[in-house]
Amino acid sequence: MAKICEISGKRPRVGNNVSHANNRTRRWFYPNLQMKKFFLPAEDIWITLKVSASAIRTINKKGIDVVLREAKKKGTLAKELNWIGC
Repeated sequence: MAKICEISGKRPRVGNNVSHANNRTRRWFYPNLQMKKFFLPAEDIWITLKVSASAIRTINKKGIDVVLREAKKKGTLAKELNWIGC
């Protein structure tokens, strides 16, 4: 499975390692992804999501229903999750 957050859409980015001599070599910056289970009270089911740590903090603050609705509206929600009626 890809290293992409299913809520925020965060994905690996490319950057440089810069040495003291200012030599540059390419490298990857990966998002801090976690597999986490969330309970949807409206659907009365548990879902498992691969989400970034910042998305987990957002879910804890706003609630899973609000975050799923916003992600669906913004278009960053994973295609597998579009069946959820938020």
